Amino acid sequence: MNDLINKIQSELPGFSKGQKQIARFILEHYDKAAFMTASRLGTTVGVSESTVVRFATELGYDGYPHLQRALQEMIRNKLTSVQRMEVSSDRMGGRDVLQTVLHADMDMIRQTLDEIDRDAFQGAVDALIGAKRIYILGVRSSSALSNFVGFYFNLLFENVTLVHTNSVSEIFEQVLRVGPGDVVLGVSFPRYSKRTLSAMQYARDRGARVIALTDSRLSPLARVADHLLLARSDMASFVDSLVAPLSVINALIVAVGMSRRDEIEQTFNKLERIWEEYDVYEKPEDDVN
Repeated sequence: MNDLINKIQSELPGFSKGQKQIARFILEHYDKAAFMTASRLGTTVGVSESTVVRFATELGYDGYPHLQRALQEMIRNKLTSVQRMEVSSDRMGGRDVLQTVLHADMDMIRQTLDEIDRDAFQGAVDALIGAKRIYILGVRSSSALSNFVGFYFNLLFENVTLVHTNSVSEIFEQVLRVGPGDVVLGVSFPRYSKRTLSAMQYARDRGARVIALTDSRLSPLARVADHLLLARSDMASFVDSLVAPLSVINALIVAVGMSRRDEIEQTFNKLERIWEEYDVYEKPEDDVN
């Protein structure tokens, strides 16, 4: 964040009148500017869209979308919940909320598919298949994702620990014995969890392989990851959009499952017998009136 802001401040004297207006707006309202289109930003500060595009080029970006993405990645972890609500309200305006949010989620999946590192994905799959023990870690909103992974991985593997935690001390108590041969899957999206990062760093220091599922190479999780899985995460008001990360998780589960197909078929055959014997699921009525 500071690098970009410092660059804008240092180059401000050399900008044209219109570019100075853009620069000042970004410096004062970067939280809103990061989520404005070039056209919207131009209208807001009173310049043309082409001036906004040239401003991005002057800063060394290929175009405005790259400048916008840089701003978004750098500030998303800094926005408070109130700021996020303000930004989202400004972005949506009077548009239909349902349509806007679902379209945004679709865009996140498309961007994730275009940008994800296939080698990193396969590396994560191979690491999980060969793991002595698997630890899954995600707190706060990311706990929904870690719980989902934990549910299926407990069916696919014998030695899986889903780390449940309300404090840093509880995390370290549960990952205390992590070491070489183990794999830790850490999940965190803005605002990034210090607890998750600390546990991942501890695991790596102890010789475990670390898989990170996060939103950007600028994420603090990226620094400690052996295998980095990036999934776009936008925000709808104070709510984290976890649709694209969940899609990546689905792919991860399926890829792991396909590589262990024979073992998994035996597991599910056994489970079906148990579910039938203990009447786990509601059965459809034989006769429908």
